[in-house]
Parts: sequence; C-alpha cells; structure tokens
Amino acid sequence: MFDKIEGIEHRFIKLEQLLSDPEIVKDREAYEKYAKEHSELNKIVPIYREHKQTNQEIKESRELMNDSDPEIKELARNEIQILNKKQEDLEDQLRLLLMPKDPNDEKNVLLEIRAGTGGEEAGLFAGDLFRMYNRYAELCQWKVEILNQHLSGVGGVKELIALIQGKGAYSQLKYESGTHRVQRVPTTETQGRIHTSAVTVAVLPEAEDVEVQIDPGEIKVDVYRSTGPGGQSVNTTDSAVRITHLPSGLVVTCQDEKSQHKNKAKAMKVLRARLLDQMVQEQDQKRSEERKSQIGSGDRSERIRTYNFPQGRVTDHRIGLTLYKLESILQGNLDEIIESLTTYYQAELLQNAQIVTQGTNQGIAMDNS
Repeated sequence: MFDKIEGIEHRFIKLEQLLSDPEIVKDREAYEKYAKEHSELNKIVPIYREHKQTNQEIKESRELMNDSDPEIKELARNEIQILNKKQEDLEDQLRLLLMPKDPNDEKNVLLEIRAGTGGEEAGLFAGDLFRMYNRYAELCQWKVEILNQHLSGVGGVKELIALIQGKGAYSQLKYESGTHRVQRVPTTETQGRIHTSAVTVAVLPEAEDVEVQIDPGEIKVDVYRSTGPGGQSVNTTDSAVRITHLPSGLVVTCQDEKSQHKNKAKAMKVLRARLLDQMVQEQDQKRSEERKSQIGSGDRSERIRTYNFPQGRVTDHRIGLTLYKLESILQGNLDEIIESLTTYYQAELLQNAQIVTQGTNQGIAMDNS
C-alpha cells in the first residue's frame, strides 16, 4: 500500500510543478485537468505525510526507552501508545481513500417517492418527504426539477419523480432508498389514535446516453391526454407520454409539460436511470456471495427509517441511530443522519477489505509453506 502512496506523492509533487508552469497556466484545458487531479491527490498526500511524521516520532520515542531515567522511559512508553493509535487511524483513512470509488458518486439523482400503505396519510407524508429532500438540496445548493407527479385529492403525493442536479448528489443521497415509516395522528382522526403509514423512496443515479443504449425498436411510445391538476392546456392536448421498454417491461409516464417532446425527453431520462439501476442491481446480485457488504444490493422494501411524531423522534434502523430532532430533520437538516450512514458503510467496506487482505495473505503464506 505504501509503495503505491509513495508513487502518488511523487505524482502530486509533479502536478504542483506543472500547475506553476506559465505555459500550463495559459492552456486552460490542461490546467483544469491537472488541477482536478491535484485536488483528488490532495486528499491522500497530507495524510500520508502525517503518517510518515508519526512513524518518525515513534522511532524517536523508542530511542528514549533506552534512557536511564525511569520518568523519561514512562513518558516515552505513553507517547508510543498514543502514536501507535494515531498511526492505525491514519492507515485506516489511507485504506479508505485508496478503495475504488463508486463510479456513480458524482452523478445527479433521480429521486422517486411513492405513497405506500396508509391511504391519504401516506400521500401526505410522501409530500413531507419530498419537501424535506427539496430543502436539503437547497442547503447543498443543488437544483431540483420535478419530472412527473401524481397528486392526491387532499394535497398529498401518490407518486413524484424529481431530478436533483449538483456535485456529489448521489454520494449524499444513495442511502435514502427504502421504506420510510411515519407514526402520527392524522388530521382526520377524531379519536386521537396514532396511525402508521409507509412511503417508499428510490434514489437512482442519472444515466448518460453512453451508459445505457436504448434501441428505438425496443420501446413503445403512447401519447394521451393529461389528467389531474395543471395549466390551461394540460387537459386539452395529447401531450402526456407513456414509454414501455419491451425487453424489461419497465413503464414510464410523464405529463407535467405541455409539450409532448419535453415529456418524452423527461420520460426517457427516467427510463434510462431505471435501466442503469437494474443493471447495477443484477451485477451486485452476482457479486453478493463474494462481497456481502456491497451497498445498494439490499431489498428496497426493507424499512429503513421511522419518523415518530408524538415523540419527535427519527430512528434509522440500519445503524440504530435515534435523534429527537424530527422537526429539524423535516426542514432538510439531514447532515447528521447522512454522515452517520456514510461513516457506517465506509467502516463496513474497510472491514471487508481487511478480511479480504488477510485471506489473501494467508493464501500466499500457505502457498509458500
């Protein structure tokens, strides 16, 4: 590992020289390319240098263990314990940074929210969840565009699909997929009884044309008159579009725009994202025996979080995190939950990598014996 990082440090030094070269500064394309690479390596190199410095400090403290003064020896012993722990933490950080990144992390997101069990109350909570994610996107300075939505009669949401555009959107939101459960007293409840409802959330990385090729001969496009609330011409023209992908059976509808062409473009964007997600899940399933900690291959129907209004509590069941900040969270303050989930899954990946490394090392030892 450290041989690899040493090579990274040499490249980092070379990049610093290139970025100070007047000829490179003049070439905007080359400068941006090198600056981006430098920025990525800058996450690794400072930690590696701190690790080297810690190693040096451990050597110096070990030398002090030979001192005749017992107090100095005791100080050196304590210092070595602290430095060894620091060294382990830095090595874990380096292993994590050197792991292959999720290729979708920097992508935009297709957010799909659907009301589940619970009738109108589920639809109202689906609307609450969309507003929560919309506010979080605003805090992150991301752009949100609703691609398609079906509203319920009482102001709730039966189904809503939105495109969230912004740096690192998928990396931040990818752990939100699953069933979100709400426990509260509906406004229509006269006896004050708490009802439990469910809403499903799917977070898909936006797919580029080059990633998912769709043969025009494999799709069926239907146009029809839009339904539900909308502008003046929504219900008077055949602008709504339904696309059926014949090989997979996936069906996507879009009717938010007055233009048939715009609705078709949006529907194709959603179809492409769903096909990419389907491909990724199939690949994950094939690798699941070898990589049990693979994130994203779990069943989306699994309950991941409960929002309990009487107690003002939000509990994420995957990591056992409970926060009594329900109102703040619904206002889009999701950082504490997202950071906890990211830390948890990164630790799982790191542990899995260490197990694989240990197994490989044992295999090599047996081969050499």
